[in-house]
Amino acid sequence: MTWSDKNITYVEEFMLLGLVTNPLSQNILFVMFFAIYALTITGNLLIIAVIEQESCLHKPMYFFLANLSFLEILYTSSITPNGLRNLLQESKTISFVGCFTQMFFFLGLGSTECVLLTVMAYDRYIAICQPLFYSRCMNPSVCVNLLCLSWGIGFLNSLVHTVCTAMLPFCKDHLIRHFFCDIPSLWKLSCRDTHPNELVSIFVGGCVIVGSFILTLLSYIYILRVVLRIPSKNGRKKAFSTCGSHLMVVIIYFGTVILTYILPGSDSYNEQKRVLSVIYGVITPLINPIIYGFRNTDFQNAINKSISHRRIR
Repeated sequence: MTWSDKNITYVEEFMLLGLVTNPLSQNILFVMFFAIYALTITGNLLIIAVIEQESCLHKPMYFFLANLSFLEILYTSSITPNGLRNLLQESKTISFVGCFTQMFFFLGLGSTECVLLTVMAYDRYIAICQPLFYSRCMNPSVCVNLLCLSWGIGFLNSLVHTVCTAMLPFCKDHLIRHFFCDIPSLWKLSCRDTHPNELVSIFVGGCVIVGSFILTLLSYIYILRVVLRIPSKNGRKKAFSTCGSHLMVVIIYFGTVILTYILPGSDSYNEQKRVLSVIYGVITPLINPIIYGFRNTDFQNAINKSISHRRIR
């Protein structure tokens, strides 16, 4: 809905067009998204519960993992439930305030995840490359400060982008060609030149996203250098498997985010960005608990221990 005053058009609500328009395709997407969302919530809650229950996992690595799981639950919940609702309803409207509230939390949680993944990589770097200093470098106070820094940087980045985008005049139409309120899709609705906003996205967002990506890669490069010196072939294989899976998740997540928010593209390419958003917004929160948690030997042992205790009771 829009209303005009002195030739200026104000938008009160937006219409989310989603990923597909065919009813059958929407039903298929609903089943897929619902299954992924249910597994994501269950997997991440399980990780938090096991880490909280098992004292052997009360270490910095698992402290960050529990917080990553909590973050993933909030992150995917900021867009998925509303996306599922829209797949079942004809009316897919979202208010102006609701749209930018969703954008603020989605960007804030996503940016926080970028920084938190860097912190987790740094934790592994200290543990593997500087083990003698680990207890001093990663004491509880430092861990809490690093966590607060991640959330602070993430939501400060989101605040800048949300305010800059909300200040744009939206006078073309109110049809968002996406399944949630995302920056590139909203830029297309503005009647003002959005190049200043794109520059802000590149410089401010680039510092957070690309900066985090580079620091994360550097941590894993140093880790791999140490791994190559492991005399045991099985030890090297195990370490490579763990680091490789972590690095794969990092590259997929950061790669899709960078392609969406940092690199400009044509209209046809921007349409493909909607598919990329499914990867980093819906699928990655499901993959992270599997890679960081369930493939971890200590975590598997903790789950087996917890199951054994329940059987004895």
